[in-house]
Amino acid sequence: MANTKTATKRARQALKRQTQNQSIRSKTRSALKNALDSIKDSIKTKNTTQSQEAYSHAVKALSKAASKGAIPKRRAARKMSRLTLLLKKTQPMSKNV
Repeated sequence: MANTKTATKRARQALKRQTQNQSIRSKTRSALKNALDSIKDSIKTKNTTQSQEAYSHAVKALSKAASKGAIPKRRAARKMSRLTLLLKKTQPMSKNV
């Protein structure tokens, strides 16, 4: 238990930040999981529009989580990069004429 007023306040602040970060991380994980599932489904069905929407939603969630400090910026960048590579593998090759 905190002994001083400042320690009590810091404990309250830490608890508030913990719940906010937990919520943000949970939403980010859900968006990432939905994007991965959607991309894997698009490989089977050849429907890329749904996977692109899920991808953009996941990238937005990762960026927001990184900017708020809920996850490290480099981790967000790594996950976005891997997700982008996976999405590009599912799309047909475009020919530059």
